Formats: sequence, structure tokens, C-alpha cells
Amino acid sequence: MVEISDGMMFMWGRRFRYGRRGRLPKPVMLGGMPPINVFLPNPPRNVDPIFLELAELEAFRLVDLEGLSQEEAGQRMGVSRGTVWRLLQRARRKVAQALSEGRPIYIISQGPESSPQK
Repeated sequence: MVEISDGMMFMWGRRFRYGRRGRLPKPVMLGGMPPINVFLPNPPRNVDPIFLELAELEAFRLVDLEGLSQEEAGQRMGVSRGTVWRLLQRARRKVAQALSEGRPIYIISQGPESSPQK
């Protein structure tokens, strides 16, 4: 779920927490919503889609598009550098897999419960 407060967007919801114990993940500050939420290959094929979370997209955008360091991206997103690194690695892997296999990419607000990508 995405919440807007004082002009800032926060992504609440279940990100990946390994196991049942421990604290819940912190909310991630987002720069904005993407103008579209799906990328389809041309010609379309019947293959399983790749699900890209908003937090992964934000880390990918800040580091690879805007050229920020992982530390600076973490400060802007309100999370640690390690969290940015994990989000960035997942985003890069998913985008590379979608491009090389011709699979559609769906941008979602939180991780699907039955997603094969982890």
C-alpha cells in the first residue's frame, strides 16, 4: 500500500522478511509513482510475468538513472545502504531476466504472495 503524507510517498506493506521473527521492514520513501505499471514485449508471448516492486524500481532509478551512490539513495529512501543494495540487486536481476527472456514486467506496490521471484 502506498500512502501520501506531507508531499512524501511511503510504501507500507510486506516486503521480504525472512522467517516469522524480527521486526517488520521500515517504510520506504518513494520519489513518485511511475507513469505506467506494465512493460510488454513485442510481439507478446504467453510466459510468466516478472513482478517488480515499487521499492526495487525506486532504488534502481536513484542509483542507475540519477547516478546517486547507494548511501545517498538510502538516505533519500529512508533505509540503510544494505537495504538499497538488496533492492538494487533484485531489480537488476529481474530486469535482465525479463529482457533476455522476453517476459512482461509488472510494477506492483508490494510483493505478490505467490511470486516465484525471490
